[in-house]
Amino acid sequence: MRMKKFDILTPIGILVGISTLLFAVFTNAGMGSVVFFIQLASFLIVFGGIAAALLINFSSQEMKALPKVTREVFRYENHDLNQLIETFVNLSTKARREGLLALEASLDDVEDPFIRKGVLLAVDGIEPDIIKDIMMAEVVAMEERHKKGRLIFEKAGEYAPAWGMVGTLIGLVLMLQELEDPATLGPNMALALITTLYGTILANLIFLPISSKLEQKTDDEVFVKQIVIEGVIGVQSGQNPKILEEKLSAFVRESGREEELEETEELANEA
Repeated sequence: MRMKKFDILTPIGILVGISTLLFAVFTNAGMGSVVFFIQLASFLIVFGGIAAALLINFSSQEMKALPKVTREVFRYENHDLNQLIETFVNLSTKARREGLLALEASLDDVEDPFIRKGVLLAVDGIEPDIIKDIMMAEVVAMEERHKKGRLIFEKAGEYAPAWGMVGTLIGLVLMLQELEDPATLGPNMALALITTLYGTILANLIFLPISSKLEQKTDDEVFVKQIVIEGVIGVQSGQNPKILEEKLSAFVRESGREEELEETEELANEA
């Protein structure tokens, strides 16, 4: 059964980032300085500017999808690749014993609509190349949908530092109006720089990491769908279940090898 679960790592990461910043300020300057970093005007400039830029950049339909895209950041789907491979091995076994038409009755136990669609295409006797083209077209469409949702956070990450700088420039202009009082220069300069701080934190702690996470989730889903396509083609072409199992298992082994290589490269770079 496919279920999306709450991804606890996203809020933990945000909380750790904010806590680290607050702790650094508190240990060096005390609680009074922590309160100084909370400036309503800076918040309004950064958030208002980002919102305005996004409304200009994207259509109303794309902006309406933002809440749904945001929910996906806090959810994850655990893909059991071994179970997926077992499903296609069972379908292949039944197809070889009873024929492709018998697979239609077996789809009652399959919840993934992508698998159901592929198997139904195979049952209808469509050529393997055409099946692959149809299913890959759906994968490409999915990637484009995800890209549009991810692009909102990516653009927000680009706009946030710029609007932080705008707030700083406004603060500097106001500061220059009070040059006759040198005692106010330091506090006013600090207040002006807080807006840039807000923009930088939002970009590097919220928007850009979220965009990267959504991209990774899309890559994972595309990888699973590639396994499904190969499984459907194998069932349709009447491959031996053992051969099909070995072929699909190669995806899992290759994925594991890539992760090991990435870990090895990271350790080498650290050394």
